[in-house]
Amino acid sequence: MRMRHLPVLLAGLGLSVSALAATSDKWNLPVHTKKLDNGLTVIISEDHSSPTVGVSVVYHVGMRLEPKNRTGFAHLFEHLMFQGTPNAPKGVFDRTITGGGGRNNGSTRADFTNYIETAPASSLEPILWLEADRMKTLDFNKETLKNQQDVVKEEIRVNVKNQPYGGFMWIDIGQHAFQKWENNHDGYGSFEDLEGASLDDVRAFHRDYYGPNNAVLAIAGDVTPAQGFALAQKYFGGIAARPVPKGGDFSEPLNKAEKRVEQSDALAQVPALAAAWKMPERGSRDQAPMAVLGELLAGGDASVLYQGLVKGRELSLNLDILFGLTSPWEFDGPTLFTVYTMYKPTTNADAVLTAIDEEIAKIVKDGVDDATLKRVKTRMLADWNNHLESFITRADTLARLQTLWGDAHVVNKIPGWIEGVTSADIQRAASTYLVKNNRTVIDRKPVAKVAAAPAPTAPAAGAQK
Repeated sequence: MRMRHLPVLLAGLGLSVSALAATSDKWNLPVHTKKLDNGLTVIISEDHSSPTVGVSVVYHVGMRLEPKNRTGFAHLFEHLMFQGTPNAPKGVFDRTITGGGGRNNGSTRADFTNYIETAPASSLEPILWLEADRMKTLDFNKETLKNQQDVVKEEIRVNVKNQPYGGFMWIDIGQHAFQKWENNHDGYGSFEDLEGASLDDVRAFHRDYYGPNNAVLAIAGDVTPAQGFALAQKYFGGIAARPVPKGGDFSEPLNKAEKRVEQSDALAQVPALAAAWKMPERGSRDQAPMAVLGELLAGGDASVLYQGLVKGRELSLNLDILFGLTSPWEFDGPTLFTVYTMYKPTTNADAVLTAIDEEIAKIVKDGVDDATLKRVKTRMLADWNNHLESFITRADTLARLQTLWGDAHVVNKIPGWIEGVTSADIQRAASTYLVKNNRTVIDRKPVAKVAAAPAPTAPAAGAQK
């Protein structure tokens, strides 16, 4: 992800719940889908509550599909997509969008790479021209490649190597939890592998994975389906489909034995722990129960683990959860549900894990009372609808869901899936997945501080100061 544009994901330019909400409490997003002859799937979500648009182009390639011995290549390639084409040299992409009042970004995940923009509706055509232009080809040259290799390495230094805890809860944990290389390698990248990437690698990656038939274009906001489909045809229709390499089998069973790893951290001030369990497959009957269970366990200060570990036993200083690097709905291969906590130096990892296990055991035994389950679901539904108010997030969510599920209409099904989760579903999910044998744990401890230097001896009598 390009660091200088991070705030764009939080920008809300299309607040529109009241405009589109039905008379009932259920909000159905308008979703119109069309596939062009070259295989590009186009999605339009019409909303005229603001004269703005959000655009997302998602390619069905990410860290799982990068070449072996080229860890971080998909991430590096994401950066290269902003370095210009023969028709729009370096800098034109950013200047065109920001000059019209818009913003843009991109990110790489295990199963997809996304490129997103938000701008006034009048900028829609220039944005689509730019996206189509870099789908056709890039300005492949050694200078740009070397520059972006250095940029990515610096990003790793800033975000990982020179940060307390170094992303161990989302980088290191997968290296121990998964067995297959596609799932367990460091997708952020090693310096050695990044430096080994060649122009031939770059050209082949663009040829193989960045064609229209491996992409989804979504537009949300001040545009009609007829207008959106016509513009998509105008700018993307002439790009020829390209063969896409067949993906391998990335599936893995649940783990059968707990894995415990201890790490040291020269920058951390207090110890931290990450406990991760393999999730059910996408589309499984347990996917929604696991999503609700995650919120129940660690969704805010009222959650079970926060009240049990931070407030009650006073073992932990904070608590958070991760569903891989996306959400409980946006993955297309093995992923993890991870609980992350910094804990007090007066306790230890065993005590924290025992407390977590005790809270999970209570859920398995007693389930969840109706009032608590309703509160958790209400919070999840509010968060889901709130994040879809922003046109850029809405377009990106639709494009991701279409890419991963093959159906952007999943956006309107997820609220019902959440509502349908019962206490028995949560008990089943907890007893199936949140078990010790399926768990991987990293205990990250600060390096012992250097012993205090001895006090200087007093100067001898008569010595000069």
